[in-house]
Amino acid sequence: MTKLTVKTGTEEDFFKRGRLLARAVDRNEALPDERIVSFEDPADLMKLVTAARLALFRAVKEMPGSITQISERLHRDRSAVKRDVDELERAGLVTIADKVLPGHGRMKEVRATANRFCLQADVV
Repeated sequence: MTKLTVKTGTEEDFFKRGRLLARAVDRNEALPDERIVSFEDPADLMKLVTAARLALFRAVKEMPGSITQISERLHRDRSAVKRDVDELERAGLVTIADKVLPGHGRMKEVRATANRFCLQADVV
């Protein structure tokens, strides 16, 4: 993914963006390679983007790995990292994919969905 934006916005903004995308599809235009995660309440955005989760996103972006590997690199409790990964996955900032390990079975690998993301918050 090229661009990931996490921002605040209204329900009207959401539907306006949806209508623009639908018109582009109707005209057979290529859709932009971007994902927008929108929150109506800035407080909800701040619950998602904590210092620990930013550090987690950076660590995953730098080197994808299992939750155990990531927790060891960050010197954090595995269960806390798992909870944060679950929240970041729900928001679309990371993905969890099965990875085949030659001769060792499989593992679930956490990967960043973008190289970076942009934060935008309008507080009214």
